Amino acid sequence: MRKLFVLALLPMLASFSAHAQLLDVLTAPKTLIDRAIEARSAGDIAKDNEIVVKVNAIMGKMGTVKASTEIYEQRLLITGIFDDKALYDRFEREVRQVQGVKKLYWHVSYLAKDDSRRKSLLDWGDVTVMAAKAQGRLVGTAGVADVNFRTTADAYGTVYLLGRARSGEEGKKALAQVKDGTGVRKVVDYSVVRP
Repeated sequence: MRKLFVLALLPMLASFSAHAQLLDVLTAPKTLIDRAIEARSAGDIAKDNEIVVKVNAIMGKMGTVKASTEIYEQRLLITGIFDDKALYDRFEREVRQVQGVKKLYWHVSYLAKDDSRRKSLLDWGDVTVMAAKAQGRLVGTAGVADVNFRTTADAYGTVYLLGRARSGEEGKKALAQVKDGTGVRKVVDYSVVRP
């Protein structure tokens, strides 16, 4: 059965970039199906993947995993907290030079190691769970094409919604689902409405 599934996906795989194929096959087979039904072209998805690969390469070069990316239609959302000001400045400078980004939503902050505000931050595990649950709430919502939305969260308890709603009503439903989570302190909506 699995072999038949893979064989059925081969024509679709041929249309994705090599980076996207490898990442999808290694990390999330569900992503391949989602992309097949997503309301975007393979070329558009490939552009997104190229941008994320470039940003991840910057992080790799700097030896940091202090930032996280989400992207939709070359609208790049970056979150994270740095405790090294020089590294933060360098990371921001290099990310802003990445070609192909139509809009950058910069939610990366610098917070010194000894800053008392760190005590109120969520830990990495809680942030990951919050983001996964926000996306999960979209999956079961009637009238919401969850594959057209991306969610993430940060250590401040903020959940971000990025993507495209096919109608104002769909956008409102998606936003309501993202807001409806335990521990969510704030929601930032970067979704657009476009049929």
